[in-house]
Formats: sequence, C-alpha cells, structure tokens
Amino acid sequence: MSLKISLVVGARPNFMKAAPLMAELKKFPALFAPQLIHSGQHYDEKLSRLFFDELKMPQPDTYLGVGSASHAVQTSRIMTALEEVWLKNPCDLVVVFGDVNSTMAASIVAAKLCIKIAHVEAGLRSFDNTMPEEINRIVTDRLSDYLFISEPSGIVNLKSEGVPEEKLKFVGNIMIDTLVAHLEVARKSGILEQFGLKPQNYIAMTMHRPANVDNPELLGTLIEIFNEIGRECPIIFPCHPRTQKNMAAFGLIDKIDKKALRLTEPLGYLDFLKLQSEARLVMTDSGGIQEETTYLNIPCITMRENTERPVTVEVGSNIITGVNPPVIRDAAFKSLRGETKKGRVPDLWDGRTAGRIVDYLRLNVCH
Repeated sequence: MSLKISLVVGARPNFMKAAPLMAELKKFPALFAPQLIHSGQHYDEKLSRLFFDELKMPQPDTYLGVGSASHAVQTSRIMTALEEVWLKNPCDLVVVFGDVNSTMAASIVAAKLCIKIAHVEAGLRSFDNTMPEEINRIVTDRLSDYLFISEPSGIVNLKSEGVPEEKLKFVGNIMIDTLVAHLEVARKSGILEQFGLKPQNYIAMTMHRPANVDNPELLGTLIEIFNEIGRECPIIFPCHPRTQKNMAAFGLIDKIDKKALRLTEPLGYLDFLKLQSEARLVMTDSGGIQEETTYLNIPCITMRENTERPVTVEVGSNIITGVNPPVIRDAAFKSLRGETKKGRVPDLWDGRTAGRIVDYLRLNVCH
C-alpha cells in the first residue's frame, strides 16, 4: 500500500519548496500517494494562481482558506482545520516546509494525532526569538521525526539542541531545485523591457519585515537612503502590500524620488527571478532571496540584524548590514564600485534535493 503523504503549504515561499518534491513523489505512484493542503495563510488571488501556474503545481487537494489574522488566531484556525482534515482522512506522513505559521500549526496537530512529521529546511536558526519564524522553526524541529537539512549550520544547531543524529539528513536546498528548473524559462521573461531596464544597470529590492517597515521614522530614513542610492543606480522595488500600506499611512509616498526608487506591484516568480538574475545588486530582508542570489552569484545586501542562513555569508556573496541606514548606504555604494566579495555555490545546492528526499523516504520510511 502506498504511503499517504500530506504536503502542507501556507505562503508563496512554501510553494517553491513543495513543487519539486510533489513532482518527484509522483514519479513513484506505487510507493507514494501525495496530497497538497494549502492553508490559505497568505492568499492573493492573482499572485497565488500565478505561482501555482508558473511552478506547474497541481491545484491543492484541500484548501483551508484561513486568511490573515494575528499569529495566535491564524495558527489556531489552521490547527482546527487540519485536525478535521486528518481525522476524516488520515495520512501516514506530514511534510512541512520552512518556517511560516502553517508549518508550526501542522506539526503540532500531526504530533498530537501521532502522525510522522518531516521538516524540509530544518535546523535553520537566527537566534532571535523576536522573529515569529524562529519560534516556528524551533517548535517544528522539536516535533519532527525526519529533519531534512539545507546547509551545514542546520546540523550544528540541531545537534546542539540534543536532536538524535539518526533523525538528521543533509539533503541540500530544495528552493534551488525550483530555481534551476525555471531559470531558462525565467530568462525569457520580458520584465526588463517592460520596465525599460538593461542588465547590470539597476538594483532589485524587496522589503517587508516589521523591523524595517513598521517604524515611521526608520522607514522614512530608509527611503531617503534608497533615494540617494537610486540616483546612482535605479532601484526597482516590487512592493509588498504591508510596505505599501505603511508608506501611505506614514505619509511617506511623497518623499520617494520616483526616478531613483521605482515602486511596482509584486511580481510573479519567473519575472522576479529574471529581475534578480540580471541585477547589479540585490537588497532585501527576505530569507529565500539570500539563497537565490547566492546560487546566482549576485551581490546581496541583507537589511537585517541576523540571518538564519549563514552559509550565504560564509561562502556566498551575501552581506548583513543590520537595520542601519548609513551602513546600508555604504555597503550599497561599495558594491556599486565593484568592491564585492566573490561567492560560490554551497554544497548540495545543485537542483537535486527533492530526489535525495524521496530516495531517503523510499529507503527508510516505506515499508
């Protein structure tokens, strides 16, 4: 009898991690019966459909539609809905990805129902408990039976937390599977022509974390810094709805030099992959973009106090500036002058992580 597997996703970064694993599992129909559950934690009709279409993911077998809410309310809604799903339709293994609220919620429910749990991208730590994602990572790893690790720091972290070594499996970075599979298609995107851009003549930027966008004074100072940098090399800024909302609420829209800092609507996966792959520099506070720029060997400035992906700094071209406008400005101008550190692709970031996970499940979980 095939192993019934529930893959739980809740936000766009999860889609990119689940897509290659779902495709790989479906190569073995006699062994695996995978089902996709979308919590609806982050849901934008246009963008979610676009991501599913671009990644060639099947539509979710179950859509919970929990929507946005506070962390506690959202987590409780996901838990209640998942418990109902798995009591009606039990599964043998729950696979969760990354560090969103859906990841932790699914892990807690599965553990209480005595369902085995596999965490893809296990062991990452920022050591900053003010980040909700850090809490989600710690709880999920503590409850998981199979911990699939993307970089060496994950092994060190989990061992130091007392996790038995037999639970750990270093498989590489599954997000790179998606990047490798879609890079050639992304290169055909017309997004640069649409924005009137030439390769290596612009900076790509994302920014959405509360530490950067919830403080009016800081956000205003950051905009001034971005204007200054953008006059040297224009910044293309696909703007997160949270950031747009705060800029408007804080009265900062008029402070933007629209030639230097060009705000656009959020982009689909392929368009943004094209945008960052041809950028002179990427500036971000995202986790996944640190990984993508490392693989693409594009200079990256991460506007955070820490990173849960230290390999991107240790061997990649990523620089952590903190949430410090003068340091961000100096790092950006240094990069624009060509004074950047050369990186390399970390071990097992080769586009074959999903295959290694499925091989492990075939040998160690299927009976």
